[in-house]
Amino acid sequence: MSALAPASAGADSPSTQPFLASPRGILTPRTLTRSLSFAGGTPSEILKAGLVHSRNELVLLFSKCMARGKGDKPILLPHIIFDELCAVCEECNNPALKNSELAVMLKTVQEAVVIAPRVAFALRPTMGEWYYVRISVEDMRVEEMTAAHYLAFKEKLVPMDQDRHGYDPFVLELDLKPFGAHQPKISLQSHIGNGVSFLNKTLSAKLFSPNANAEGSQLMLDFLREFKHGGEKLLLSQRVNSVQRLRHSLLRADRLLEKHEDEEPISAVQGIDELGFLPGWGNTVGRVRESFQLLLDIVQAPDADTLEKFLARLPLMFKVVILSPHGYFGQTNVLGMPDTGGQVRNAAACPPTSRPTRSHLTTHPGSICAILTCFIALSASFFLPVVYILDQVRAMEKEMQQRLEEAGLQNVKADIVVLTRLIPDAQGTSCNERLEPISGCQHARILRVPFRDNEGRVLEKWVSRFDLWPYLERFTIDATKEILAEMGGKPDFIIGNYSDGNLVATLMSHRMNVTQCNIAHALEKTKYEDADIHWQKLEDKYHFSCQFTADLIAMNSADFIVTSTYQEIAGHEEMVGQYESYKSFTMPHLYRVVEGIDIFNPKFNIVSPGADLDIYFPFKEKDRRLTGLHKDIEELLFDPEYKGAVGQLADRNKPILFSMARLDKVKNLTGLAEWYGSNERLRGQVNLVIVGGVIDPAATMDREEADECRKMHDIIECHGMKNCFRWIVAQKNRVRNGELYRYIADTGGAFAQPALYEAFGLTVIEAMTCGLPTFATNHGGPSEIIKHKKSGFHIDPYHGAEAAELMADFFERCAKDPGHWTKVSEAAMERIFSRYTWSIYARRLVTLSHIYTFWKHVTSLESRETKRYLEMFYILEMRRLVAKMAEQQEQQQQQQQQRQQQGQREQQPQEVAQEARDKQPRPGQPVTSPTPTAA
Repeated sequence: MSALAPASAGADSPSTQPFLASPRGILTPRTLTRSLSFAGGTPSEILKAGLVHSRNELVLLFSKCMARGKGDKPILLPHIIFDELCAVCEECNNPALKNSELAVMLKTVQEAVVIAPRVAFALRPTMGEWYYVRISVEDMRVEEMTAAHYLAFKEKLVPMDQDRHGYDPFVLELDLKPFGAHQPKISLQSHIGNGVSFLNKTLSAKLFSPNANAEGSQLMLDFLREFKHGGEKLLLSQRVNSVQRLRHSLLRADRLLEKHEDEEPISAVQGIDELGFLPGWGNTVGRVRESFQLLLDIVQAPDADTLEKFLARLPLMFKVVILSPHGYFGQTNVLGMPDTGGQVRNAAACPPTSRPTRSHLTTHPGSICAILTCFIALSASFFLPVVYILDQVRAMEKEMQQRLEEAGLQNVKADIVVLTRLIPDAQGTSCNERLEPISGCQHARILRVPFRDNEGRVLEKWVSRFDLWPYLERFTIDATKEILAEMGGKPDFIIGNYSDGNLVATLMSHRMNVTQCNIAHALEKTKYEDADIHWQKLEDKYHFSCQFTADLIAMNSADFIVTSTYQEIAGHEEMVGQYESYKSFTMPHLYRVVEGIDIFNPKFNIVSPGADLDIYFPFKEKDRRLTGLHKDIEELLFDPEYKGAVGQLADRNKPILFSMARLDKVKNLTGLAEWYGSNERLRGQVNLVIVGGVIDPAATMDREEADECRKMHDIIECHGMKNCFRWIVAQKNRVRNGELYRYIADTGGAFAQPALYEAFGLTVIEAMTCGLPTFATNHGGPSEIIKHKKSGFHIDPYHGAEAAELMADFFERCAKDPGHWTKVSEAAMERIFSRYTWSIYARRLVTLSHIYTFWKHVTSLESRETKRYLEMFYILEMRRLVAKMAEQQEQQQQQQQQRQQQGQREQQPQEVAQEARDKQPRPGQPVTSPTPTAA
């Protein structure tokens, strides 16, 4: 696992490489990446050519970079490089250089590391493709670098401990690339995130090829003969003991089924069990016939589509565990609690009919979080999974139950358990209850297991998601026992959520040999500036050493990974994806990741969540409209006496431009208010309504929310918007919020989502589902949800004036042609209902679980070598980090107790003195004598 890095003196030499695994480091330029993306050759070739034709300009450019990096910012951001290039072009009167191949290459720079007299560049010409090159400014010598070489150079930015000097020559390196050398990999960037389709085509072509058909058919037969439920065998009996016998039985069964109508129940067919076929093929004659025909096609002339259809209809998933250990996970009174945001939905906000009442700059793999991501240090209440797990459970249970019934297993019930932490000090929530049925489900429930310390004592209070790593291994052991007891056996499928849930899913699936799916929702690494290179500065607060290590282990252990968008995996041309940021990075004095994750791995699949269609439905469905809430909505929007709002809408006949989000920098609600206030044309056409945050900065403990609150008040005063702008405090009643979207659609309004970056964009989905034309950020998930100028509009949050003009153009056109609003509204709804619903999500996720379970059984896709490598990394590195963290926490607790005891000792004399002072008469107060008692 480990490679020992070179000594300090050799780190700057291109010939020096990690000497225990030299093939990694000694790569020729044309083997550094999977393809060449520069027309002029490799970066080093382009730079050398540039030095021939524009030497003076390049000397000046790199000297400027060297000067910019000499301060406290030795890592230069992409815009700095290009700004300096433009300045050089002006100074040298060489405008043609800005359009040269060299300029094209420099536009792909993700960061530059300055350590005099050298500057090293990390270039990303396209998604997943990286080059590293270094310039010696003194003599203009150009060197091509490997990832390991580049990271070793970058580590010099971090000084050694006081008792050590210079560069650390002994570094643990993590390199998972060799383990995937013989595994199928996607080659086209456009196919990233569609792993299951690629896997089916590639492996089925190999497994069922004419040369290997007998082997593939035998593996399929063995797979089908394995399945049981509750001790009862399904699908095939031992009578079908060969592929030839299987073919023979299928043909005889087809003749037997021809005597019956498709609609007849399969129980009406006599003799099918004598052919070796057991329950599980279908509930009707027609469905069983279809299943048999698909299997016969696979055995005789297989193809990927047939294989997916066949596997999707098999009864493979009966018991599912969904993990979300951190936060207050419940159905009532949990929104707003620490570490509890988007992952749960409040049952009190659900319709009574269905439930009971109750930036273009970012990081690159080795380093830097850029301007945008340094803004994303949000409050703990919301840094959580976008997928609403309870809605996920409801959709999955419905899908699983339907498939079981269609398979002819009507008496078998889908069993889903959401596994989370039991918190004895539940703060008024249900989080201290071991079991809690999930509303809207037949059998799904929440199972809570407490955290315990090393001595077995239950933790009474909430623990931040950044501080829970010492408890997860014990939690996994305890929770595994509880799951086995609760479900009557091991589950068929485990889904992890967020970093902690994914690690527990990894440990649990490893113990039980169960198919594992990871859903990260949001990886913290891309959210904090330089969280990898400067991890030690953040360690006491965030413990990123544990989290990043857990992420690496979990994402490489998972059988498959689900993301909401393509950008979550691979970003786009100007932004690195969240997963891509784990490809290569370094945590100095801890370890160096040369190859952490490959985004071309077919384990990645895009499965987007949707809106709750019980709450968010089209405004045109008049019979479902909640008109009884309109009085409350009109009070929110128009009542001048309403205490939870600022501003009024003097002209109620104007359409409403609406936005709803958290009040923080990234959500950029103040930016939207500024755009609106600065555009007279837009102000003349629509009213602006913003729902979010607090309207009194003293009402929040979140410093960023308070700052944005004050900023919003300043914008309102500056632009004099009190008669056309309404700012309403955050609304948590989701049922009313759903009708609010539709009410605004009634006005001919639109929804705006102006975030600087949005990982997915659930409010965009909600608004479009209700029929609102939507203007949403082009940075993140909404750029994939919306087709620009067809089902909505992309806006650039860094060019607010242009965004305001686009909105003004839209409303101006709608005033002249009302049919234009209807056209965009209908296109928005069509886009959502064709791609972004919970039923589509559940259907795809269950199908993925079936297919990956099959390939896990019949191939070496689950590499034993990789598993053993990761197991060793967990034992030797993760456990050590967790033990160190636990020791530090214990020391902090002891120090806190000592301070409390010291404070109590100091407080006692003060209280005695204060009591004595209270007994003394005040100035001017007559001294009274005791009243004599009667004899």
